[in-house]
Amino acid sequence: MTEERRPGRIEISPTAIASIASQAVLECYGVVGMASHTLRNGLAELLRPTESPRKGVEVGFAEDQITIDLYVIMEYGVRVSEVAQNIMASVKFSVEKALGIPVAEVNVHVQGLRMSDHAQ
Repeated sequence: MTEERRPGRIEISPTAIASIASQAVLECYGVVGMASHTLRNGLAELLRPTESPRKGVEVGFAEDQITIDLYVIMEYGVRVSEVAQNIMASVKFSVEKALGIPVAEVNVHVQGLRMSDHAQ
């Protein structure tokens, strides 16, 4: 009787997934930065460079599928729907390529629009 050997298992933390996702977001045209998912006094708060951009990402797992919520601040004057679609496609591609696990949903929450420093 031969015993079936299991090769083990791989666990990927939500923080690791958030790192991949936030990097993909920050490389997208029209994105000023990541935002906190909570609005204070109705104003979006751009995360400072010293803060982790992963704070603007929430990762959820359900039945072997990943859902990702992104909280972003976009450049004022961009077509928000197109930038959001690009973010969704880029994050889905990056995470699936890195992990080999399907991403069920990527939700983009636009927390605000800002004039970037170079546009002023």
